[in-house]
Amino acid sequence: MRMALGISYLGSAYDGWQSQPSGRTVQDHLEAALAQFAAQPVSTVCAGRTDSGVHGLMQVVHFDTPLARENFSWVRGTNRFLPSDIAVEWAQPVPEAFHSRASATGRRYAYVVLESPVRPSVDAGRVGWVFRPLDGEAMRTAAQHLLGEHDFSSFRASECQARSPVKTLRRIEVSRRGRYWRFDFEADAFLHHMIRNLMGCLLQVGQGLKPPGWMAQVLSARSRDAAAPTFSPDGLYFLGPVYEDRWGLPSRTPAYDWLP
Repeated sequence: MRMALGISYLGSAYDGWQSQPSGRTVQDHLEAALAQFAAQPVSTVCAGRTDSGVHGLMQVVHFDTPLARENFSWVRGTNRFLPSDIAVEWAQPVPEAFHSRASATGRRYAYVVLESPVRPSVDAGRVGWVFRPLDGEAMRTAAQHLLGEHDFSSFRASECQARSPVKTLRRIEVSRRGRYWRFDFEADAFLHHMIRNLMGCLLQVGQGLKPPGWMAQVLSARSRDAAAPTFSPDGLYFLGPVYEDRWGLPSRTPAYDWLP
């Protein structure tokens, strides 16, 4: 049987998603919990790896198992062995043809930024922070230069292992609620640090340090040196992959509801 799980987590305490010798990753904790519940090793494949400090509201994984358990048993049984900042939100059997990464037609992220003269406190690690006022219209204008299929080399980390820097950015939305700004991104796929590098540039524009048209210059340069510094991972959330309806999987988890 092939099972799919929807996972939510706060990434602040972990060295990213992917298993490492340190054992301090979300995947390490998830697979250890699954092994305890299933009483045998379980190896998972995820929809999209996240970096250290990045959070996940609906990471999707799949794994193969000979065990037949009710969906709620996988949820409750695995959560029993997980730390409090990682949770299985849902479990569902899927066809053998389903692959959490390869079956995804897109991926969604959100970045939350606090605009305040004072640094975050109760939401430290969960939001990015700027102390200067932000201009929403300027950032929306700059974002328009990024939509569509482009070579995003200017926003690619040097250690990125993607075969091609060409990606299709389908959507960028900029909204505000009180002192919190939210940036939503959807693309077919993202490069390593791509969103954090996009955020660095958008916030330069939002703070009036660069004009909106500067974004087009950065994009066309195809050089990381042309862009702003990589922004903090603290406010970045993996909202989850996009799948075709035929797989019958949830498009979100209850964890979405607390975001501004």
